Amino acid sequence: MASTSTSSIQKSFKYDVFLSFIGEGTPNSFVGHLYEALKQKSIKTYIDDKKIRKGKTISDELIEAIEDSRLYIIVFSKKYASSSWCLEELVKIMECQKMPEHTAYPVFYDVEPTEVRELYGPVGEAFKKHENDESARKWREALKEAAALAGWELKTRHDEAYNFIQKIIQDISLELRFIDLSVDGNLVGMETRVNEVISSLETGVDDVRMIGIKGMGGVGKTTLARAVFDKLSFLFEGQSFVENIRERSSLSGLNSLQKQVLSDVLNDQGITVSGVHEGKKMIKEKMHVRKVLIVLDDVDKIEQLEALVGDRDWFKPGSRIIITTREEQVLAAHKVNLIRDVHLLDDKEAICLFSRHAFRREIPIEGYKELSEQVVCYAAGLPLTIRVMGSFLRDKDNLEWEDAIDRLKTETIEKLKLSYDDLEEDYKEIFLDAACILKGWTKDAAVIALKSCGFPARKGLTVLELKSLITISKHGELDMHDHIEEMGKNIVRRVNPNKPEMHSRLWIEEEIVDILAKSSALKLRFLKFRLSQFRTLDLSVAPNLETLTLERCDNLEEGHFQVTPNLKKLCIDRCYKLKKLHMPPESPKLKSLNLLENSKLTTLHLGKTPNLETLNLYRCADMVELRMPAESPKLRSLNIDRSKLTTLHLGETPNLETLILQECTRMVELCMPAECPKLVTLDLYNLELRTLHLGISPNLVKVRLQDSPMVELHMPAECPKLVNLDLSFLRLTTLRLENTPSLETLNLQRCTEMVELAECPKLVNLKLFDLNLTTPHIRQILTKCRKLVNLDLSFLDLMTLRLGINPNLEKLSVNNCTDMVELHIATDCPKLVTLNLDYNVKLRTLDLGLTPYLERLGLYRCYDLEEINASAECLKKLIHLNISNCGRFKYFKFDKEAPKDLYRLEYLEELHLRSADIKNLPDSLCMLKHLKSLEINSCRLLEKLPEDIGRLQCLKKLIVKDCKILRDIPNSICEMDHLECLDLTYCTRIEELPEEIRRLECLKELDIRGTGITRLPKSIYQLKGLCIKGAPKAKRVIFRGLMTGKIGIKGSV
Repeated sequence: MASTSTSSIQKSFKYDVFLSFIGEGTPNSFVGHLYEALKQKSIKTYIDDKKIRKGKTISDELIEAIEDSRLYIIVFSKKYASSSWCLEELVKIMECQKMPEHTAYPVFYDVEPTEVRELYGPVGEAFKKHENDESARKWREALKEAAALAGWELKTRHDEAYNFIQKIIQDISLELRFIDLSVDGNLVGMETRVNEVISSLETGVDDVRMIGIKGMGGVGKTTLARAVFDKLSFLFEGQSFVENIRERSSLSGLNSLQKQVLSDVLNDQGITVSGVHEGKKMIKEKMHVRKVLIVLDDVDKIEQLEALVGDRDWFKPGSRIIITTREEQVLAAHKVNLIRDVHLLDDKEAICLFSRHAFRREIPIEGYKELSEQVVCYAAGLPLTIRVMGSFLRDKDNLEWEDAIDRLKTETIEKLKLSYDDLEEDYKEIFLDAACILKGWTKDAAVIALKSCGFPARKGLTVLELKSLITISKHGELDMHDHIEEMGKNIVRRVNPNKPEMHSRLWIEEEIVDILAKSSALKLRFLKFRLSQFRTLDLSVAPNLETLTLERCDNLEEGHFQVTPNLKKLCIDRCYKLKKLHMPPESPKLKSLNLLENSKLTTLHLGKTPNLETLNLYRCADMVELRMPAESPKLRSLNIDRSKLTTLHLGETPNLETLILQECTRMVELCMPAECPKLVTLDLYNLELRTLHLGISPNLVKVRLQDSPMVELHMPAECPKLVNLDLSFLRLTTLRLENTPSLETLNLQRCTEMVELAECPKLVNLKLFDLNLTTPHIRQILTKCRKLVNLDLSFLDLMTLRLGINPNLEKLSVNNCTDMVELHIATDCPKLVTLNLDYNVKLRTLDLGLTPYLERLGLYRCYDLEEINASAECLKKLIHLNISNCGRFKYFKFDKEAPKDLYRLEYLEELHLRSADIKNLPDSLCMLKHLKSLEINSCRLLEKLPEDIGRLQCLKKLIVKDCKILRDIPNSICEMDHLECLDLTYCTRIEELPEEIRRLECLKELDIRGTGITRLPKSIYQLKGLCIKGAPKAKRVIFRGLMTGKIGIKGSV
């Protein structure tokens, strides 16, 4: 049989299990009983029971058996390593188990894993005879590798052997059940999807859980639910799979479905249900005492759920209900909050599924590859379509294939049309617009277009989304499956099938171009071209056109729109070769003009556009001339990005609210109207303006004039509403802001030539980043700004800073003031929460004054810091402290140690320590009862962690990185009830984890990359939802973790 490389496509194996053992040293009764137990469970097992093995090389038969087995059970005993035959067998097993289809499990029979891994004790004695053998090295590596795998350990107690074998059988059975997709030999790509649903169900949690599986018709909802049901049903006391509820409820009534649920769960076919109300009572009474698994397939009405699985309190804790549907609103109405969308097949999975149905193999037969790819391309990942076509085309010749594909498309689409037929008339029209025109539009743009046609746009799109006919992408764009799109287009084509000029909607480029060329007058209102290849577009035959969208028409060079008097919206997006755009002399109805990334367009003459509201020229990188109308009375928003314009005259724009000019690096002149009474936002970034007059702009709220060589700025005579002013990177020397009484945020970052700044008493946020203001000037400003909440004085030439009384100050940043040696905060900064003082390399003294609410203190790389003057009250609420690389710190005294009196930081939640001098951490660290995050980084002399570190009961994150001589993790760490993340990366001498690590029930992430850990404690597999990075042979984790979604592992050491 042919095979593919896709992990989702399962290889077929001759054997489920290969048993590797040596008769000597392993009682035959144990291996014999294990073999018989495997046979009883119908687990196909290969056992080599030949008594005489000659030579060192294993036979071809044995190699073939190993390669053709899914799982390996290696029984390590005291004499196993004495057999070169067993060792060669082991080498081959370890070679195979590196492939994703195979997994090896060791059984340590009266030996320790460390004896096998390190070859000492009886195992080491048995191996001695091979020391001089040329294969000794690879055998030793195979033993070491196998001993690091998760498996089972048994001491030679006869009374335990039976239970031990049963445990092995249970785990192996679960593993095979999980990965074996033999329920339906044609299932493809199901393993990952089943995994996701099983993980969401969390069968180990003692609650009642309902989960929805949602998707359009034919996507594989029923198949997925059936696969999950088959995998998990044995875990429950009762099971029922109720298929095709949509159809059966209307034909035979809900009470017949209630009867099936009761009959299935109770295993009693004699049950009768006379009515729906009686059925509800019976289900509630009978289900309350049984842990059940129920699948309700193809639900479309809330009444069905109310009748069959009414309330969660109907069921015993541990029960699970799976509901498949096309109607998301049904799930929401029944308060099913956990919903899984079914993913379509990828290309490899689709080819495999199709081949299994069409050719009874996993790849197409010779001569049919291209035809198969055509079918799969059309199917676009939809399993229903792939199965229908594959089954229909089986055993047909080439000509029959070509003839049949077109007919099969129609049959498939008819099945998908059911959802459309259920729609109200307005929603049908909205759907047809979406399928033919609006796919790929943003939802907001689609709403505007649909509203202009008189449709209830938002409600209609919501209905279509709930019925899985459309989706909204993460970018807010309308999308739908290719088959759903084709169904909509077929509905439009059926009316006057041979007269496209009579169709209600046009979308095929050749048809549109032909109609535009031949027709004298069309009634087209909406027109969209995408990826079209024409070089010139003339719309003179479409005078009624209202909306035109040209998207990625790569060859378009010229557009003639002179005769489009009704045009309201024009969008030309990424037509990179567009050079000329001929607009009409008058566009009386044009409201929106968007030219996006049309890099060759050099000029734009707008003519008269009295109703233009939005003009957006984004990345028209070659544009050198923009001729605005003398009057644009309704223009509200103008946005020009990355053009080559040198001047811009706005004309009369009395309603302009937003003006954005960005990266127009050649613009030296901007002529604004004398009055901009409605201008609210002005954003001028990276222009070449040297002067700017803002005129009369009384409603300005936000102004950004950033990164220009501006030396002169004339603010409005009155600017009563201005709140935010950003003048970063300008060359202003003075700034007068007396007429901005509401100004709250002022950013003067890197205005390096500014020497004078007037006070702004209402400032809330002030950023004086890298200015040349003198210390007295800064002090004067701060004295007057009593309402400051956020203050940034980074990169200033300060030596000392004494902060006056700032009763509202909450955040202070004084980073990278490389000459500052003292910082004194006033006696009263009662609201200060965050203080950032990083990279003040000469800072020696810090006086915190009275800051009782201080929560975050950053002192990273304050190398010379010696003391902090603060009362205990100042530190009481400290949550985050970073004193990394503060090597001379004395107040929390450093002398080859970490700070001793950390216990004073009663409310500390985050602590960062990084120093090459730290050898020991003080016991006071363990008294930080509110600590949630502890990071110890690059403390390369650190020898040990405090033995009582487990007292940090609130700790959620423990990061111990790059501590090269740290050897042990204290056992008390297992007492951290809330620990979620444990990171030990590059602590190279740590070789093991505490055996009781299973007690860390909240642990979700364990990172042991770069450590010396080669074996994980067995108890770790009892942790639910744990992701391990850097685990030894991570993918070979035993099934008891994998089955319940407990363990996910990445990487290897």
